[in-house]
Amino acid sequence: MNILRGIRAFLRLNNKTKLLFIEAFINLGKARYLKSIPFSKVAPSLGEQMKETTFSPITSNKENIANISKAINIMSRYTFWESQCLVKAIAGMKMLEKRKIESTLYLGTAKDENGGLIAHAWLRSGSLYISGAEVMDRFTVVAKFAKEISSNKLDKKSV
Repeated sequence: MNILRGIRAFLRLNNKTKLLFIEAFINLGKARYLKSIPFSKVAPSLGEQMKETTFSPITSNKENIANISKAINIMSRYTFWESQCLVKAIAGMKMLEKRKIESTLYLGTAKDENGGLIAHAWLRSGSLYISGAEVMDRFTVVAKFAKEISSNKLDKKSV
């Protein structure tokens, strides 16, 4: 019944929102596949390791970022595969990259209540968090990946 209700709600959305939700679903699937292969092969596609993009508020892309965050978080509930923190962060990063919006993906670790090691991933663009922010304060950052999109980067390569 819940899936049927979700389909009905989806069909009532405007076309722009439907396309964004479909894009989120596809990117969640791609990100889940990336999670299944060795991380050393995936890491280079995530951006520059141990770097961060700016924390400055991005007013021009605020609506795009909010819509991507919403689409990723909603569609992750309807996938047939596990779409938790790392999958959502990678999918969000790829959607932002497509729109030429910079982002930083963070990986963190912490101890659970039994003393076991747990991991978490979250994604930030400017001063906005796309996914994983609700519990990020419990984790110590062990890796970060900056996906910078700038014309300066292209200029440096051509010199």
